[in-house]
Amino acid sequence: MDALTGLLDGPRARGAFLLRMVMEPPWSVRIEDRVPLCVMTVARGGAWIVPEDGEAVRLGPGDLAVARGPAPYTVADRPSTPPHAWILPGGVCRSADGHDLADAMALGVRTWGNRADGADAMLVGTYQLGGEVGRRLLDALPPLLVLPAGDWESPLPALLSEEIVKDEPGQEAILDRLLDLLLISALRTWFARRGESAPAWYRAFADPVVGRALRLLQNNPAHPWTVAGLAAEAGVSRAALARRFGELVGEPPMAYLTGWRLTLAADLLREPDATLGAVARRVGYGSPFALSAAFKRVRGISPQEHRAAPARTE
Repeated sequence: MDALTGLLDGPRARGAFLLRMVMEPPWSVRIEDRVPLCVMTVARGGAWIVPEDGEAVRLGPGDLAVARGPAPYTVADRPSTPPHAWILPGGVCRSADGHDLADAMALGVRTWGNRADGADAMLVGTYQLGGEVGRRLLDALPPLLVLPAGDWESPLPALLSEEIVKDEPGQEAILDRLLDLLLISALRTWFARRGESAPAWYRAFADPVVGRALRLLQNNPAHPWTVAGLAAEAGVSRAALARRFGELVGEPPMAYLTGWRLTLAADLLREPDATLGAVARRVGYGSPFALSAAFKRVRGISPQEHRAAPARTE
């Protein structure tokens, strides 16, 4: 399992909100839905993304942007165009005077806008990532990530554009998977471009020793790992692994393992039928008590309190 697989293996799009937005200038949409992650790509024309804090960024055909919530932002034909529509939590769309615009701007299957043949068209997909594995990914991303069309080649935007307007059996599952693939493909390119500015855990996967150790821990967190056992698998001494792991990852191997186990446990605890004992076994704790003690020590709340609390999105 590599770095991106480890981040994206838990949360997957499930009934993600996807639409094709078609607009004729002037237009401006204020996004205040507080979703954790939104993927946008321009099919034709262009659009400006204006963050709450930061400079406006223009997207052209094929450009892709990933906006990390919950901070609001505006998407418009020009940065100066005042909003005429607000997207609120739950997919609610309102005008400036509070009128519902969902039906008034509906243009067909998963298509929304002010004119069916508008000059600007975007594909938009939003994730509802409440799990802790998703939180690791969100923490690694900037508020707004932009990937120019010239920096990557992918057939996925065109395929998503074709599929998003279909209304056939199983279409929701197809669109969810396409959105996942689009996000993973874009992030893989973006992380590779960042080089030395990429997160430490990501760069560490490229190291022949530490990368192998990280993959072992992520692929099999339930194994009773020790530093000595991990070092033997990686083909180096215990001291060499501990030193190099700390230098590249920023924490000792067993501390990383504990964090990874509890991250997985936090996500698994959100599953309605998961018992504490079953979760403990899946992430490498010998008993529910051992998992509870570690969870409380590291996270400050018990697994039961975590399960009862609303899923984190910010």
